Amino acid sequence: MDDAPHSESSRVVRAAGIVGIATMLSRIFGFLRDMVVAGFFGAGLTTDAFFVAFRIPNLLRRLLAEGSLTVSFVPVFTEYLRNKTREEALELANITFTALSIILAVVSLSGVLFSPLIVTIMAPGFVKTPVQYELAVFLTRLMFPYIFLISLVALCMGILNSLRHFAAPALSPVALNLTMILAALTLRGFFREPIFALAVGVMAGGILQLAIQWPFLVKMGVRLKPDFHFRHPGVRRIGMLMLPATFGAAIYQINVFIGTILASLLPTGSVSYLYYADRIVELPLGVFAIAVGTATLPSFSEQVALGKMEELKRTIAFSLRLILFITIPATVALIALRVPIIFVLFQRGAFDAQAALLTAQALLFYSVGLWAFSVIRIIVAAFYSLQDTKAPMKAAIVALVVNIAFSVALMFPLKHGGIALATSIASVVNVGMLWVILKRRIGTMLDGEFYRSVGKTVLASLAMWGVILLIGLIYPWQMSGAFSTRLIHLLLCMAGGGAAFFAAAFLLRSSEILITLGSLSRRIAGRGKV
Repeated sequence: MDDAPHSESSRVVRAAGIVGIATMLSRIFGFLRDMVVAGFFGAGLTTDAFFVAFRIPNLLRRLLAEGSLTVSFVPVFTEYLRNKTREEALELANITFTALSIILAVVSLSGVLFSPLIVTIMAPGFVKTPVQYELAVFLTRLMFPYIFLISLVALCMGILNSLRHFAAPALSPVALNLTMILAALTLRGFFREPIFALAVGVMAGGILQLAIQWPFLVKMGVRLKPDFHFRHPGVRRIGMLMLPATFGAAIYQINVFIGTILASLLPTGSVSYLYYADRIVELPLGVFAIAVGTATLPSFSEQVALGKMEELKRTIAFSLRLILFITIPATVALIALRVPIIFVLFQRGAFDAQAALLTAQALLFYSVGLWAFSVIRIIVAAFYSLQDTKAPMKAAIVALVVNIAFSVALMFPLKHGGIALATSIASVVNVGMLWVILKRRIGTMLDGEFYRSVGKTVLASLAMWGVILLIGLIYPWQMSGAFSTRLIHLLLCMAGGGAAFFAAAFLLRSSEILITLGSLSRRIAGRGKV
């Protein structure tokens, strides 16, 4: 058998491992940030206003930066690297940097000027509470320029990832979390409204994230500078891909944002419940799904640029197996441990037991869609490597309609839980449509090995669930117990369940764990020879 597919699989595993470890560090600091925010500010009027204001530039980041720029830039930039000269590829990067800076300056200024209209559209329920509305408007104006900084960070990430450097871009979000934590701890006493300190932390974090990328670009011979040749054919191709990519690549964030709009019409605190639950779901989503998606896009793009379509299909199938190997047990664990997770992480200070239970309800309904949120990352990356952004856009539009319909239907009987469930349903619909279109485009990708792998993952996940239930019988969960008692219960369930899953996967000879262990052993052996 040709070693190329296995070599590419190993490259994907290594790259995903680097991004995953860096992202894990970022998520840890992200949870510390959320614990600090929950402890000092709780879940109420001011936090709802902050989260709405923060989500507006954050959504634009997903749509204009990571959601469209990165996935449109990487395939074209990779094609120039593989089929043209390095100088031509760097020229394309400079022109893209110049055009993006101009566009982002206009977007940032417009966002500051039209913040009242934006908040009215995004959180109509705030209008009936003038204090909350005015606070959300002010925070939006203060944080909107964050989109300028973070979009340039996304461009740097695209360049570095195309050059197969993944660590620095994945580590940069740590800067945002650190600045927000420090701002909450040290600056809240300096403002009339303490929540203003978090907004200052967001802007400082954006500046630091961009600064972190620059030395690595210079080290790899990339010195971004103004270049106004906007008629460059590569730039036109990126521009043609970006508009439909805006809708196709960030459907999960769009759906969550629609949930924010509707949640503002529900009882106070609903926006915060959804936000905290979403943060939990984003741990496996960010550490594993986004890591694999980030690692695969350069690989997919290179295979397409070289015309290796059979290798592309094998790499897609392997990436899906790798994603499901992580997300299936993660789904089981989140559902089984949703209450202990929320209580241990957030239930303290102004965040009471009732808020924790309501957040756990949202986590349950988000968790059932985790596999779909994750698979979307891989399928969309495959489309973008083919420089096809129209198909994801069409599927995204249908999914948005489904999300709105189910949110409206479920938000009153299930409150905020219905909004979370609608997000999951819409993502499943999105996956189904994209898969049918991709199969028609490049042919059958899944074989018997794929289904055997998923079957083994399901069996190992059931073993994990059984161990979690057993630990619950031996060391029961106590909602009103001391923090140390609840923490021990959660740690025992996580450690025992995780050990059961990996032991079962190893005994079943799951190919994903064998490839991962093989890649790790080769990496350790390689270092030993140095």
